Amino acid sequence: MKAFLLAAGHGTRLRPLTDHTPKCLLPVRGVPLLEIWLQLCHRHGIDEVLINLHAHSSMVFDYLKGHKNGVHAEIVEEARLLGSAGTVWANRDWVNTTECFWIFYADVLTRTDLTSMLRFHQSRALPATIGVYRVPDPTRCGVVTVTQDGTLQSFVEKPSKPESTLAFSGIMLATPALLDLIPADRPADFGFHVLPRLAGKAAVYEIPEYLIDIGTKETYEVAQNTWTGL
Repeated sequence: MKAFLLAAGHGTRLRPLTDHTPKCLLPVRGVPLLEIWLQLCHRHGIDEVLINLHAHSSMVFDYLKGHKNGVHAEIVEEARLLGSAGTVWANRDWVNTTECFWIFYADVLTRTDLTSMLRFHQSRALPATIGVYRVPDPTRCGVVTVTQDGTLQSFVEKPSKPESTLAFSGIMLATPALLDLIPADRPADFGFHVLPRLAGKAAVYEIPEYLIDIGTKETYEVAQNTWTGL
């Protein structure tokens, strides 16, 4: 099975940690985020990963040279950032004949049971399944509302008056039908440009396992104090 691991962001909110290190190689309890993701993929039968990079890409190339755990990692460098959805569209030929594929945000730290989420996705037969989790401050997140049957009702990025405490986790499953919903403009972002279009067309899976978005120095510190490994 294939997965996009989106890792091309600058990591500006994590500076100075990311001045000379790509965000995906920042260690949590001594283990780089990228390594944790590759271990999680291997555990759940994902054997091909496409990683997009922008800053400090040579460091990731060097890291992957010595990495062997059964997951084949391919790197695509973006001279100009395409956005999370733009990256998937630019590499659509890699997945357009697959039944479904994963999309992961590389700055998420989690031990999500991806096998359970895949089974849920297969039971719903919709173009996509969005992983969500509960957050204390939804104004900082992409907020999801859900219908009674577990279908996406609405998605709003960083609303001033959230209607839910369910936030997009940075983990989703998609079928090639999702590619048709990505706009032509670049950069194209899932949160702003694609997920709102999935209302009524995507299942919502609430993730009960540990998950934290390492987007700031504060959340990075929280991760160091709370992560106990896969």
